[in-house]
Amino acid sequence: MLQRRHAVVTVGLSILALAGAWGPAARAQDKPKVALVMKSLANEFFRTMEDGAKAHQKAHAGEYTLLSNGIKNETDTAAQIKMVEQMVAQKVDALVIAPADSKALVPVLKTAVDRGVRVVNIDNRLDPAALQEKGLVIPFVGPDNRAGARLVGDYLAKQLKAGDKVGIIEGVSTTTNAQQRTAGFKDAMEAGKMTVVGVQSGQWEIDKGNTVAAGMLREHPDLKALLAGNDSMALGAVAAVKAAGKAGKVFVVGYDNIQAIHPMLKDGRVLATADQFAAKQAVFGIEEALKAVKNKTPQAQMPAEVKTDVVLVTK
Repeated sequence: MLQRRHAVVTVGLSILALAGAWGPAARAQDKPKVALVMKSLANEFFRTMEDGAKAHQKAHAGEYTLLSNGIKNETDTAAQIKMVEQMVAQKVDALVIAPADSKALVPVLKTAVDRGVRVVNIDNRLDPAALQEKGLVIPFVGPDNRAGARLVGDYLAKQLKAGDKVGIIEGVSTTTNAQQRTAGFKDAMEAGKMTVVGVQSGQWEIDKGNTVAAGMLREHPDLKALLAGNDSMALGAVAAVKAAGKAGKVFVVGYDNIQAIHPMLKDGRVLATADQFAAKQAVFGIEEALKAVKNKTPQAQMPAEVKTDVVLVTK
């Protein structure tokens, strides 16, 4: 009798153990893990992107787990490569990345894809030739940076006259979005018949943007405008204009519509910027990645591009 009772208890425990194996803990393990890897979190744009991603995950907590991280400065490509390697080692199902360099990240992303990770590219487009060389298809979710910069440049051109001198402060020159924004600014300046006196990299950062702007103002005392490839560099340019005693005499424009730029738009220190909706980019990227994981879509069959909005923002 005792033996029989013991057998019943053992079976009962086995059933409970099996129930546990298929219970909430196991279901939690079955949830896809999505990694969001960004550029510098010192840049308000990427903090906004991360906040948007976290809010989305919180609203869809039962659907996926989010891991997010970003590098300390915009040019630390090696650190971002290491970050991707760590995410792959943690066996994420999908990786959504805003690459610090359009070419240098391609080899590590190829490794991720080869390990079965679905990869989606946001913010800064990966170099098409570098992708083709590796036989990779990685969807780009983001705006048309050239068109966005053209909107800002066209608005500035209305405040200038033909022949006026302007300088362009470019982001990290090896990134596609920096190149595209510079191209958009040049399109607008050429259409307005302005003279671009130079294009120099401010590496997306306030201090470096300030240094470049100060140099341009010294070299060209008759400079009429500074076109910055992002708002962080525009903040640096505003400080340089003030230090040169030219507040109200030199226009500054940016790109990103970060919170820190809003008071400057109101009081005229910054003429215009572009909003490319950082939070939405992250969310669209995550949703595209989750769709591929859920449907078991091979990387090579994922869509090449998902366009997101970019709009002009003024006072």
